[in-house]
Amino acid sequence: MRKSTIWLIAFAMIFAFAGLIYVQFTYIQIILDSRKVEFNEAIKRTLYQVSRDLELDEAGQYLEDQLLHLDNGKYGKKNSSIISQKQQIQFSGTGGINKIEFNSITQITPTLTLSPIYAKSGLADKSQDIQSAMQETYFYYKSLLNEVIRSLTNAHLRPIEERIDIKKLDAYLKSELINSGLELPYYFAVMDKDKNYIHKSPEYNENEAKNIYTQILFPKDTPVKLYTLQVYFPSQKEYLFSSIAFIAPSIGFSVILLFVFILTIYIVFRQKHLSEMKNDFVNNMTHELKTPVSTISLAAQMLKDSNLSKSPQMFGHISGVIQDETKRLSFLVEKVLQVSLFDSKKTALKLKEIDVNDILANVAHTFVIRVEKYGGRLEVDLNALDSTVYVDEMHFTNVLFNLMENAVKYRREDVPLLLIAKTYNEGDKVHICIQDNGTGIKKENLKKIFDRFYRVHTGNRHDVKGFGLGLAYVKKIIGDLNGAIKAESEINVGTKFIITLPFI
Repeated sequence: MRKSTIWLIAFAMIFAFAGLIYVQFTYIQIILDSRKVEFNEAIKRTLYQVSRDLELDEAGQYLEDQLLHLDNGKYGKKNSSIISQKQQIQFSGTGGINKIEFNSITQITPTLTLSPIYAKSGLADKSQDIQSAMQETYFYYKSLLNEVIRSLTNAHLRPIEERIDIKKLDAYLKSELINSGLELPYYFAVMDKDKNYIHKSPEYNENEAKNIYTQILFPKDTPVKLYTLQVYFPSQKEYLFSSIAFIAPSIGFSVILLFVFILTIYIVFRQKHLSEMKNDFVNNMTHELKTPVSTISLAAQMLKDSNLSKSPQMFGHISGVIQDETKRLSFLVEKVLQVSLFDSKKTALKLKEIDVNDILANVAHTFVIRVEKYGGRLEVDLNALDSTVYVDEMHFTNVLFNLMENAVKYRREDVPLLLIAKTYNEGDKVHICIQDNGTGIKKENLKKIFDRFYRVHTGNRHDVKGFGLGLAYVKKIIGDLNGAIKAESEINVGTKFIITLPFI
């Protein structure tokens, strides 16, 4: 599959996932907004009804006081027949029905028992007596209510503590919230127009409270005597978000699917990239194998050709060519084996106690002639006092060879090569440093140099050959030895590799 096709599918799927998540979040926002509006409306209705209940309580209290005055003879007694009749007045509200019972005095004309002879002639008088009694009752209740209204008009002159029972206010709040289906913890406070608190719950903290709901108490009082009820709900946010709890799993699954899809696309691209690099490796390896095979084949033909003189010098030359090309083939076979080494999770290492200083000195000794060949010098500085480590001698030697070989290959033509190999201790670690003054590596390439088949672009230089496996091999071996390696480099200044291993 082409890379462009993969990118097209990837963008289409990412767009679809992003649209799905966007729709889900938009739906959540709509639910939260509508839920908040419903919550605010319910709270406003509740607080209004609480205020209304307090007004009805106050009106009922004044009416009860007037009836008590009546029982004490404030309005005098009538000379006509008076019957004490039990009456009941009800003030209804959504929070319940407040009942006040009192004894009202109703004037009723005594029942007349007429003989059949005079019954018909007395009907007019009886009707007139009933109408008179009803008028008496009406004017009585009217005077009573007028007195209550006059008292309520001056109610604002009383202290607010006498007008509001805090326990009853709390009970009204709780009852009205339950009736509205809002069984939430709440804190409340009562304050005057100057924002002085008359009462507040012990847990009420206006600095921490958010979304405070307010309601004017006794709104018909004079402006200088207005009081405000403030209520806030500490668990309001949790209550609102509980309404969208059922959507959270779907969003979580969508995010997981998006993550898995992105990871899959990344793996596909990575595998495609590795496949391309392996193809390049096979093509390069095939090309490299042709040269030694052709050379050895030509040498064998020369040995079989009877027309050529078989002088000792000729035999020596042909055998030397065969030997050199055989070494070259062995090197290429080793590179192929390194490729198979990366496919195994753990390399089979033969660990033993080795002195790092000794290994580094031996490897450096073999590179002295190569460095001096290019007019350079090799400095060895073995400062590590604790230098014994558990390593595989063969693989660790190959690691040092690879690093020094890179220093020689990527030297600068116009500057004498300087190769520095040193060891030193820090804490419970031993550090092996291989440093050169070569061409250096760009910062953007530095983080990729340990990847398999990756080679830094060398411009027009064609003398530096390789397969991009050396540093990947170094990274793997050091990792299997429970060590670490890092690279520092600067263009036209040089490169430094630092290996860190725990010493014994």
